[in-house]
Amino acid sequence: MVKSLSRFIFRRLALAGAGAVALVLTGCATLPERKEIRYTGDPIVDGNAERAAAPVRDRALWDFRIAASALRANNDAEAKLHLDDAIPLIGGILANTDDAKKARRLFFGGESNKTFIGEPYERVMAYYYRAVLYWRDGQPDNARACYRTGQLIDSDAETAEYKGDYVLLDYLDGFVSAKLSSDGSDAFARAQAGAKGKKLPPYDTSANVLIFAEYGTGPRKYGGGEFGEQLKFFVKDSTAHSATLAINGQTVRLPAYDDLNFQATTRGGRTMDFILGDHAVFKSGADKAGDVALVGAVIAANQRGRNADTTALALGAFGVLSKLASAATTVKADIRMWDNLPQRLSFAALRLAPGDYPATLEFQDASGRTLAGLTQTLSLHVDATERDTVIFLSELKR
Repeated sequence: MVKSLSRFIFRRLALAGAGAVALVLTGCATLPERKEIRYTGDPIVDGNAERAAAPVRDRALWDFRIAASALRANNDAEAKLHLDDAIPLIGGILANTDDAKKARRLFFGGESNKTFIGEPYERVMAYYYRAVLYWRDGQPDNARACYRTGQLIDSDAETAEYKGDYVLLDYLDGFVSAKLSSDGSDAFARAQAGAKGKKLPPYDTSANVLIFAEYGTGPRKYGGGEFGEQLKFFVKDSTAHSATLAINGQTVRLPAYDDLNFQATTRGGRTMDFILGDHAVFKSGADKAGDVALVGAVIAANQRGRNADTTALALGAFGVLSKLASAATTVKADIRMWDNLPQRLSFAALRLAPGDYPATLEFQDASGRTLAGLTQTLSLHVDATERDTVIFLSELKR
């Protein structure tokens, strides 16, 4: 009788196990064959090749990466092309509340199956970079619109639980207003309040050279938690804490006004925990039941009787199936990332006559010592036009 029951349980276990495995496998879509990419070492060329081979849901991610590389290479046309491809997507999702909620909703198979729109700090940087290009093209009003959009993205517009706290977005918003003969004092006051003790330079509306600088390496994403459901960030303080530009006999200081490591891990200055809990609650319950059943099987197996053997088999079967069901409903955080962002952002404005200027860019550590091996020798051109000359400087190479 016991042997017959054991055979019956084995048959049921085989059928149920096959079903559970099938459930797991149906959650794993077959990946299409990826086109082979021949890398050149040029981040723009290689990035475009990656974008062409990427699934549609990852196109905006590659647009962001390529745009940053292009801006650092002074390839404005390429940078604008990719930002203008990606920004309507992230703007359209954010503009519609229902779509925004849908874009953030968890579903079977994990968040990485959704169209990439990035975390707030990533979306903010798309607008920040686009603003640089607008201002360079003589469209400071459009640049200001980008700064205001960035602060909106960094804020909780629905509940007003927290407000955007980028220093430069407010500062540059007010600077554009001042240059356009409007009142930028409110934006300046907001920026100064968030500057954490750093004294912001007053607006010089006669300044015709605008320096945007970035340095350090930005945040990295990874999945944490028991099931990888928590979106976490690896943040390492970069060696470069400030920069200086020597030009035309003057030293222009470029301190860090914003820190993307801070922005990635906080909201409104408060440390934030990215936990995707909707499906993990179910998974945790199922997994605990499986653990208890497996422990029960071990205990039962230590008993001496035949009935105990049957009990152990049944408990073990339940434990294995619970584990399989839990694995089949894995919900993982979306850890796709804009991986060539800087850590720190800076800005300065000065007056220079039209012409070409040799310049030297240096980076300093936390104690103010110049970092060896990072010095850049530059030749900067100031336009003889009414529009401002916008110069973009970066420690990053790609």
